[in-house]
Amino acid sequence: MGLTIHYNGRLRKAEDLPTLIEEIKDISSIYGWKYHIYETHFPNDTFDHHTSFENVYGITFTPTNSESISLAFLSNGVMVCPPSIQFFVGTENEKYIYNLFCKTQLAGIVVHQLIIHLLRYLDKKYFEDFNLRDESNYWETNDENVMKKQFEIYDTLLDNFVLSIETFPKEKGENMIAYFERLMKHVDNLRKE
Repeated sequence: MGLTIHYNGRLRKAEDLPTLIEEIKDISSIYGWKYHIYETHFPNDTFDHHTSFENVYGITFTPTNSESISLAFLSNGVMVCPPSIQFFVGTENEKYIYNLFCKTQLAGIVVHQLIIHLLRYLDKKYFEDFNLRDESNYWETNDENVMKKQFEIYDTLLDNFVLSIETFPKEKGENMIAYFERLMKHVDNLRKE
């Protein structure tokens, strides 16, 4: 639960990877964000024509109070979520490796907006086939008022959920699944009011 950015795509040119990494490293240093660098160069500055999960290239950075944003790629230049590789490669859920997301709810409006502007800049400079769905609708509209309204809605939902847990006790003999079903119905009713 929480406002999320969903994205996927690919790196346009293999030889751009070191510059992309340096830019993200510099931005992360300016804002005091943690980052992790994977491989910094594709072999011979070219993409493979097949999918290999042996190496990950790129960088992941973590804005304050946000989940990490992965700008990591397989050898064919396709963007991936590195932690998902170990869980989903070779399974029927392998597609999830390519579905990246970042919850920014707790980071707040200013950081969320900064992330969107950064991703917009990176898309123009480095990416192709880049798709982003922003639950605040700021990516799609570039309208701060729309974004602020969505943050308010999500903040209210989270506040109501926490309040419900604190003030909506589990009934005697009720299992956790039944409790959460009853709790979520109550939260949904509050949201409709």
